[in-house]
Amino acid sequence: MLPRHFLLALLVPVVLICVGAVGFHVIEGLGFDEALYLTVLTITTVGYGDIVPKTGLGRVFTMLLALGGVFSIFYAASAIIRGVVSGELALQFGKRQMERALSTLRNHVIVCGYGRMGRLVCREFSQDAVPFIVIDENEAALRDFQMAHGIPVVGDATSDALLKSVGIERARSLVSVMPSDAQNLYTTMSARLLNPNLFIVARVEDGAAEQKFVRAGANRVVSPYQIGGLRVAQAVLRPTVVDFIELATRKEHIDLQMEETRVEPGSPLAGKALRDTRIRAELKIIVVAIKKRTGHMVFNPDPDTIIDAGDILVAIGHKDQLDQLTRQGSTSTG
Repeated sequence: MLPRHFLLALLVPVVLICVGAVGFHVIEGLGFDEALYLTVLTITTVGYGDIVPKTGLGRVFTMLLALGGVFSIFYAASAIIRGVVSGELALQFGKRQMERALSTLRNHVIVCGYGRMGRLVCREFSQDAVPFIVIDENEAALRDFQMAHGIPVVGDATSDALLKSVGIERARSLVSVMPSDAQNLYTTMSARLLNPNLFIVARVEDGAAEQKFVRAGANRVVSPYQIGGLRVAQAVLRPTVVDFIELATRKEHIDLQMEETRVEPGSPLAGKALRDTRIRAELKIIVVAIKKRTGHMVFNPDPDTIIDAGDILVAIGHKDQLDQLTRQGSTSTG
């Protein structure tokens, strides 16, 4: 919706035209078409002279109408020009477009916090073409946001009203990576209450607070310092393993990637033994683990392991072959 002063600027000339048409109809006895015609000519100061007021009261009314028309049109024009030059109109239309986009977005990810970690998270989602919304209180931080598949929203992520406005009921997951543990904990609690099925990943600075986040509803709790410390130690102790994991998890390395695929009900993979799926023989993919729908993780599964609907396959292979596996996992045999 346009700001009030813009609506007022557009409304004043309309009201003036209506008053003028009624006035000329009553005072001069003109028909409504002629009264409207004379009103518009008077307000715009065109004045062709083919229709003119004939009474003294009509002339006084015309002068007042002409003065009012000049000032009202000048006010309306200056308000519109000021809005265009300042970018206020563009901002209002941009907000309307964003609201429409938010109202139709489904199965998206909500990222709370656009600091150093938030930027990295958003970049990964953008590269994977995952639709996401990023929320941050700092308007300046989001001013130059240019990532594909993402919508920036300025506001407080701890607000229930804001979380509802970005479609938390329709979202598939939420990532809370704000700098404060208190903010992340509060957002986790609010998100869990608003959407019991939401997958929530929360950042924690104090490792002792991890259990609080789990009890608040977080599915995963990530400590950047703990992960960073382990990564540094592993780079010294097992550098080749670290190189392999980095190679398999970076999207730019298409020759070797590690990916997970959920087996949906009706998939041709569901109900078959691993050897009968021909994943290794036909796709040249190695299934290194299967997370059963019960939550149990089977590492280096036996060829006779049965794949059930709801299982998640963790596989290593070429990107194209992994994409084929993903299609098989989600494609119904019917």
